[in-house]
Amino acid sequence: MSQQPSDIEREIEETRERLAGTIDQLLYRTSPKTIVSREVAQVKAYYVDPVTGPRTDNILKTVGGVVGVVAVFVLIRKIVR
Repeated sequence: MSQQPSDIEREIEETRERLAGTIDQLLYRTSPKTIVSREVAQVKAYYVDPVTGPRTDNILKTVGGVVGVVAVFVLIRKIVR
């Protein structure tokens, strides 16, 4: 089946449009601002539920981890002195 030149041109133009859309999506997804806002939203979602409010279990886990690390550093400083 042979295609007419106008059919081929239309097909090429449609392919260009799809590629342009794909490139725009990739540029948006890899933009530093987009990446940062996506990561900030992910961290916020870990600590705050939009329906129930703060997730105290996750907050307490993080606080406990930070206190533990600080305690280890204080202990190491006392041992080294």
